[in-house]
Amino acid sequence: MDSNTHENGVSHNDIIVSQFTKQAIPFSQMAQHSNHYGLDLMFEMSLPQIDDKVLDVACGPGIIACEFANKVNHVTGIDITPAMIEEAKNLQIERKLSNIDWKVGDVARLPFGDDSFSLVVTRYSFHHLIEPKQVLEEMKRVCKPKGKIFIIDVTPDKNKVEAYNQVEKLRDSSHTGAMTFDMLRGLMHEAGLTNLKSRHHELEMGLESILESSFPNPEDIPKIRQLFKIDITLDNLGMKSHLKNGEIFFYFPISMILGIKS
Repeated sequence: MDSNTHENGVSHNDIIVSQFTKQAIPFSQMAQHSNHYGLDLMFEMSLPQIDDKVLDVACGPGIIACEFANKVNHVTGIDITPAMIEEAKNLQIERKLSNIDWKVGDVARLPFGDDSFSLVVTRYSFHHLIEPKQVLEEMKRVCKPKGKIFIIDVTPDKNKVEAYNQVEKLRDSSHTGAMTFDMLRGLMHEAGLTNLKSRHHELEMGLESILESSFPNPEDIPKIRQLFKIDITLDNLGMKSHLKNGEIFFYFPISMILGIKS
C-alpha cells in the first residue's frame, strides 16, 4: 500500500482536502491564528526585505501570505485545498493587496523552478504531512542560495508527544504526527540548512471553539473532552490545559525555526 493511502483506500491528501474544505471558513475567522505576538515574532526572525519573493507553502486561508505581502515584493501561496485558496483570495481582496498569486497544488511536488524564492515559509503544516522530509527538500529546491527557509509548527515535549498526537488525531483526522523541537531542528539540519535559529511561543485556544472548527467524529468528542479534563491535573498532553470561567482552555506549543540554504 502507498504510504499516502489509508487502510480504507482513501489517500491522505484526500483527507486533508476533505478536512480543510470544512475548516476553511472557521479557520480563516479564528482570531488566534492572526495573533499579533506570533506574527511579530515571525517578522523579527525572518526579517523580510522589500525585494524578497516569498513562497507560503500550505498557505491555508492566506493569513501569513497577506501579512508578508505588506513587506515584500511578491508572495505566492500554494495549498492543496481549493476552498482554502478561495478564502485566501477573499482575504487578499479585503486587504487590497495586488502582489500575491495563488496556486492549488501538492506541496510535496512544488510546481516552481529551482532557486525561485528568497524566503520559503510554512506555518502549522508539518504535522499534517506524511513525508515532511520530502516537502522540506522541495522547499529547499525552490529557495535561492543564501535564501531563508522558515518552519513554524507545534512541537510537543518528547515525553508528551505520544499523548499529544493521540488527542490531536482524534480531533483532526488530517493530523499525522507532531515532531518535537529536536526532531524538527534535526530535519532541517539534515537537509543541509545552516545558521539555524529558533524561538518558541504558546498559542492559547478554547477547547469548545476549536472542536466546533475542526469537525471531529461526533462519537470522539466526549473522549477528547475527557482527555483535556485529565490534562488539567496531570499535564500529560503538554498543552497546559486550564479552566477559565468554567471552560477548558489550552496552549499549543509552537516553535519557529529558520535556516539558510547554503
